[in-house]
Amino acid sequence: MHLFYDPTIDVLAKTHTLNEEESKHACKVMRLVIGNEIAILNGKGIEFIAKIVEAHPKHCKVEIISKTEELKPNYDLHIAIAPTKIIDRIEWFLEKATEIGITEITPLICSNSERKIIKEERLEKILIAAMKQSKRLFLPKLNPLTEISSFIKQHPKGLIAHCYDGDKNLISEVFETKNSPILIGPEGDFSIKEVEIALNSGYKTITLGKNRLRTETAGLYAVMQGKMNIDLI
Repeated sequence: MHLFYDPTIDVLAKTHTLNEEESKHACKVMRLVIGNEIAILNGKGIEFIAKIVEAHPKHCKVEIISKTEELKPNYDLHIAIAPTKIIDRIEWFLEKATEIGITEITPLICSNSERKIIKEERLEKILIAAMKQSKRLFLPKLNPLTEISSFIKQHPKGLIAHCYDGDKNLISEVFETKNSPILIGPEGDFSIKEVEIALNSGYKTITLGKNRLRTETAGLYAVMQGKMNIDLI
């Protein structure tokens, strides 16, 4: 069954008109017609099963047949990560992290960041596509690009991965399922000052293994370790 995304659909609606983008995709790209059944995700935990009653490429109208509701995850899996210079690499991270179960992403601006501009609309589309592909009912939250110092003020405790020497914890030893964002730095790593600010605020240093990882690989590793902890609870 073809999947569509529309966050504006009313949970009590008997009928609904898809937005123009999804209407075009349904009727012009997929060539669906009256009587075809589709699934609509609102990204907030509900999947609607609907039947097309008006196949118009600008305003495709559907009749709601049924809906399935899922409880919101009782955990936070929040990665704050510096976007990579090659944007394809961070897009790959967003796709795979969504499939695994990330709940929130904050792009960071750091002293050594090589990318300080992102197209949020493009990244949002990556998240939506990954949500559909993995059949998740909740769309991860994408926050605006944020200076690391501001982020730490907003989130005064969490975990930070960096390449400097010193004692480091395994994620499994210190990860908390609530209010414990994981900071992943840029290709040039966090500056010493940024690490000190985080540690003085209450962050704990974590290890991501013996090998030196690319930013997007480090982010995905952190997501996987965090999700493994959550699944064991």
